[in-house]
Amino acid sequence: MGRIKKIQYDCRQATYLIEKGQHTRLSIVERVKLAIHLPGCSVCRLFRRQSRMINRMMRGLFQASATRGHVLDESVKREMQEKIEARLP
Repeated sequence: MGRIKKIQYDCRQATYLIEKGQHTRLSIVERVKLAIHLPGCSVCRLFRRQSRMINRMMRGLFQASATRGHVLDESVKREMQEKIEARLP
């Protein structure tokens, strides 16, 4: 595997592990792979910071919405469902 391809593969795997780690516990092997990759990759470290910030903001939005009792109108729900189904193969 060429050097550039290996870097692309490692970064792709690292971003996957970063996202996965925010939702589930990573295995020891996954944590080691990430711990080896991150010190040498400023792009993936930046991705991790941005991803964490986005997740915190989204959690805050959902929690704030839940405490205010916001509920989607049935017609809006139906319209969203139709759009989703139209895009599925």
